[in-house]
Amino acid sequence: MESYRIKDLTFFYPGQEIPALCHVSLTVKRGEFMVLCGQSGCGKSTLLRQLKTMLAPHGSRTGEVVFCDQPLDSVDMRNQTERIGFVLQSPDNQIVTDKVWHELAFGLESLGYATADIRARVAEMASFFGIENWFYQKVDALSGGQKQLLNLAAVMAMQPEVLILDEPTSQLDPIAAQDFLWTLAKINREIGTTVILSEHRLEEAVPLADRVVVMDGGKVIANGSPREVEKTLREQGHTMYRALPTPMRIYADVPNSLSCPLTVREGRTWLETLATEREIDPSRISKAVQNPPPEHPLIHMRDVWFRYEKDGADVVKGLSLKIAKGEFYALVGGNGTGKTTTLSLISGLRTPYRGKVLVQDKPVEEIGDRYTGLLGVLPQNPQSLFVKKTVELDLYEMLKESRLSAAEKAEKVKKTARLCGIEALLSQHPYDLSGGEQQKAALAKILLNDPEILLLDEPTKGLDACFKEKLAALLAGLKRRGVTVIMVSHDIEFCARYADRCGLFFDGNVVSSGTPREFFVGKRFYTTAANRMARTVLPQAVLPEDVITACGGVVSQPPEAEEVDDTLYPSEEQRKKAEAPQKPVREKLTWKRVAFGVFFGAAFLATLILFYNRYTDWRDYLVQAASVFELALCLAALIPQKRLDLPASSRQMPGGKRRLSRRLWAAAGLILIAVPLTIFVGMYYLGDRKYYFISLLIILETMLPFAMVFEQRRPKARELVVISVLCAIAVAGRTAFFMLPQFKPVVALVILAGVCFGGETGFLVGAVTGFVSGFFFGQGPWTPWQMFAFGIIGFLAGVLFQKGLLQKTKGSLAVFGAIAAFVVYGGIMNTATVLLGQARPTKEAFLSAYLMGIPFDLIHAISTVFFLWFLSAPMIEKLDRIKTKYGLMEE
Repeated sequence: MESYRIKDLTFFYPGQEIPALCHVSLTVKRGEFMVLCGQSGCGKSTLLRQLKTMLAPHGSRTGEVVFCDQPLDSVDMRNQTERIGFVLQSPDNQIVTDKVWHELAFGLESLGYATADIRARVAEMASFFGIENWFYQKVDALSGGQKQLLNLAAVMAMQPEVLILDEPTSQLDPIAAQDFLWTLAKINREIGTTVILSEHRLEEAVPLADRVVVMDGGKVIANGSPREVEKTLREQGHTMYRALPTPMRIYADVPNSLSCPLTVREGRTWLETLATEREIDPSRISKAVQNPPPEHPLIHMRDVWFRYEKDGADVVKGLSLKIAKGEFYALVGGNGTGKTTTLSLISGLRTPYRGKVLVQDKPVEEIGDRYTGLLGVLPQNPQSLFVKKTVELDLYEMLKESRLSAAEKAEKVKKTARLCGIEALLSQHPYDLSGGEQQKAALAKILLNDPEILLLDEPTKGLDACFKEKLAALLAGLKRRGVTVIMVSHDIEFCARYADRCGLFFDGNVVSSGTPREFFVGKRFYTTAANRMARTVLPQAVLPEDVITACGGVVSQPPEAEEVDDTLYPSEEQRKKAEAPQKPVREKLTWKRVAFGVFFGAAFLATLILFYNRYTDWRDYLVQAASVFELALCLAALIPQKRLDLPASSRQMPGGKRRLSRRLWAAAGLILIAVPLTIFVGMYYLGDRKYYFISLLIILETMLPFAMVFEQRRPKARELVVISVLCAIAVAGRTAFFMLPQFKPVVALVILAGVCFGGETGFLVGAVTGFVSGFFFGQGPWTPWQMFAFGIIGFLAGVLFQKGLLQKTKGSLAVFGAIAAFVVYGGIMNTATVLLGQARPTKEAFLSAYLMGIPFDLIHAISTVFFLWFLSAPMIEKLDRIKTKYGLMEE
């Protein structure tokens, strides 16, 4: 029986012309262990996420995915949650509770299992995975391997039929990764769970697999048993062949008639058998080059001690280290031993409490502007480097302080992008890239700064074998220019092949160091697969090439080190060139805007000359209000605003989509009739004493039109999360400015919610914000009025944008915000003041309330303009990106 059957699946991400998946057809048998592999960006993660509806990315899809003889789209969410387990790449992205046992029970509690069943399953999983000793620990105290094992145990507690894993070992050290993969094999073998594993570490994964599927460019290019795939890739001459396990590659390059080994054990047996048939000459292995410690090191750490908390344990303990100019030094070791902390000490991000860190014979903390031309730091999480909405803009952002000309910048970005293999990714958002692609983009950004010292924290994480070779060639080219490279890595094979020296970090210090050959020979765990395989016959072998050469085989030559283009490291003359300041793109002044601005400018001057300070009564407030509005409209028209970098269809609703839907008309009826009627009934028949009850009724009424969004499709949690976050930001903004009466960002945020997600969502955000913020400002009979006032502004913003009367530009939003705050919110709340304060209101009472409220309403209007002017661009950019990426609140 089949767990999955994929039929002609093609998938496009929003706005992309090249498919991420192209006519993929695949079958996964029940109880099978399948390994999915391929180069970064080949479509592995996209395919895996199509196998669980709630994780499937938004986009255009054709084809069909069948789960257990049933179309996946027809399987309800509860069944998918229970029967399909998914483990993500980053352990921290999946953990949601604070304690280990809480995490194990969370999924079962969410599915509504009885307490007795939960206790039994949690106990069973804790015993099966061997986590009894840290069962009651806090999650943040666990190592990376323990966190990933906890994620796996929490998923398995729901007893899924299929277990899907997306590069689960990418952040684990070699021993933890091996233990994790063996646990997967145990689950598959002893429980019979179908395992679909996406992985770049094929050394341990492929031998466990019943079937290997290789992808390239969104297509399946090889599918079969490990030995069949090895033969297919070798015949195709595909670069993924170099990613296969070491025993298979050695076997292919040594002429022999024996069967192909998969594991280190089989490889050792194969080599020992081969040794009885022919002579194996250890002298063919190249000798290690002894490099004495540098006398004048570029980087010198002298007896360095560091701890994160004053009374905490030492993380770095008496570390002394010398690294020469142009050297490639690799630090290996388990998670949590202090490797990343050491990089932060070298970079100057952290300061030791004892000892010195010297760079170029100076304490690193005393070097000013050390990140421009001296130090380049690639952090463990590359996303921390991305600040712009496209990869290309992020690369240019790195050069904004450079003195290169615009043409030189463009050329440098182009060459760096080509060097790092990201030319096709320049138009994409950095967060939309795969893990390996993000590593490439982050590395490109670092290289643009021309660093003399590169500090790389797990640079090969998520990278395929092909780009690892390109990375090594790039680093070799940089070394020839004198660049020093210090790398923290769990990639033993990469360090053994390319580093000049390696150091084993343990308990806060380097316990052994040497050239790769002298470092890895003799170790049993922190060593290469080739050394483990050949230690009984060729104990000095470290690389596959060593074994192949000693056995008389022919080594396929890796690509030569690529030269770093001189234009990547500008000359002194280029550095001294002054760059003309780049002017921001601004909207052009049209004759309509000029006429509009001149008219209101003349009106403002006329008001000042004819009426200002002429009155001492209520008319003076009217004059002040009129003059402020006239000046605001004049400036908004005549001062060109910075254009929001949005497509035209996003700045203004296209003409063909401006008709209001029936759902929106129904929402308008509820909002404009039901909500005011609820307030009226509460005020006159409940005596204003049930305002909590009235407020809850209003929230329910505002949720009804929002619920209509899900009329013909299943709701997604991500939609509720976005709206909840907008409400939370608005509440936090109102609370943060509590000391400034009426100077609040709420109206601005509600307007942005309305224009980005529609009138119903705008009203919901406004109403919920008014209710929840009342917990901090005090609830009272005025709360329902505030909810209605905030909500109706969000609703109007959504409707006006839908009709094309409101645009996503600073000027348009600022003018609407000023009018909405002054007229709509001020008018509603001034009316409420009279109705709540007087049993028999009069015209004079209303007029007095409006006039007395003018100063407050003016402040509110000005603050709304202020927040819209500065918040609209970044907020709209991010909200529209979320809407497009996840397909939220679409008609």
